[in-house]
Amino acid sequence: MDKYKKTIYACFIGYIVQAIVVNFAPLLFLTFQDSYGIPLSQITLLVTVNFGLQLLVDLLSVGFVDRIGYRVSMVIAHIFAALGLVSMAVLPDRFSDPFYGLLTAVLLYAAGGGLLEVLVSPVVEACPAEHKEQTMSLLHSFYCWGQVGVVLVSTVFFQIFGIGQWKMLAVLWAMVPLLNAFLFARVPMASLLQEGERGLSIKELAGMKIFWVFMLLMMCAGASEQSVSQWASTLAEKGLGVGKTVGDLAGPLAFAVCMGCARAFYGKYGEKMDLDKFMAGSSLLCVASYLCISLVPGAVFGLAGCAVCGLAVGIMWPGTISKAAGILPKGSTALFAMMALAGDLGCSAGPTVVGMVSGAWGEDLKKGILAAALFPLILFLGIRRCRKCAD
Repeated sequence: MDKYKKTIYACFIGYIVQAIVVNFAPLLFLTFQDSYGIPLSQITLLVTVNFGLQLLVDLLSVGFVDRIGYRVSMVIAHIFAALGLVSMAVLPDRFSDPFYGLLTAVLLYAAGGGLLEVLVSPVVEACPAEHKEQTMSLLHSFYCWGQVGVVLVSTVFFQIFGIGQWKMLAVLWAMVPLLNAFLFARVPMASLLQEGERGLSIKELAGMKIFWVFMLLMMCAGASEQSVSQWASTLAEKGLGVGKTVGDLAGPLAFAVCMGCARAFYGKYGEKMDLDKFMAGSSLLCVASYLCISLVPGAVFGLAGCAVCGLAVGIMWPGTISKAAGILPKGSTALFAMMALAGDLGCSAGPTVVGMVSGAWGEDLKKGILAAALFPLILFLGIRRCRKCAD
């Protein structure tokens, strides 16, 4: 285990990179609108493209990750993430329509983020460790701490230097994936399968009923998480009427802290809990938080709903991956890639539903959040179905 500590630490940083890729741009949505005149419909498209391309990369990765190896794939993923963040600062001013510059940047860092989503979990799963469900939950908590860092550091930066210097911050954030690429070029890597073993193919997985239940769970986990996370900053400023600094701290930051605490809590005490019951209870709490955000008047209750939502969604993604890896131990790269694909499909669908419904109701984000409450409800029903299929 000591041999692979640096590998696990690099994976922790890998999820921090994923948090930067997913959460930095949403802090600037209103800035993009004001500076470049980009409407909400095109902002929504940036979110959709981000997770949509990650979804495509998840699917394509099955064909090349095992061929070129996890190490090379990890380095490539981090380089793409760094290029995308730098491009966000440079390309909008190079295009006649700034939207296409932002779109190009999103395509670059989404490719890196998609690869990371496929690679990080199986690399940690392959490392020798006791209580892998807890290790997986702890790993995914670093996505949350990364999100906390992105929001907190960005907020402090904007307070000191002004929102107009966001391009400088984008370049600074790009240093994180660049440095982690060097780490992954050196750390030891373990294999998911024993020598001579063959992992299940996508075709073999597709023939199993339980696999499709896990796909549904992952899709709803991603949608439940990102429906609020992606719009929390904009919701706080536009829908709840608070300032940007307060909105970012009480919206996405509180969401991320609570999500990280839920994952760290399960990482420490998970062996004493029933994962199915924990996930089911979290799903119902998530539905309640969506209803609080969308139906209860007052900024305080809306921001409290964002925080509770973070607490509720914490276990959904890592819990589903752990369940899938435990029930389908020979799933290998194909399983993790398809889980990431389903999760990213949900990450795209959730914020897109919020944006589309909001646009149809006069850009009322509360209406969009209310519509997205369907996702954690489906997740609750899927967990019950999963237990029956496993039995």
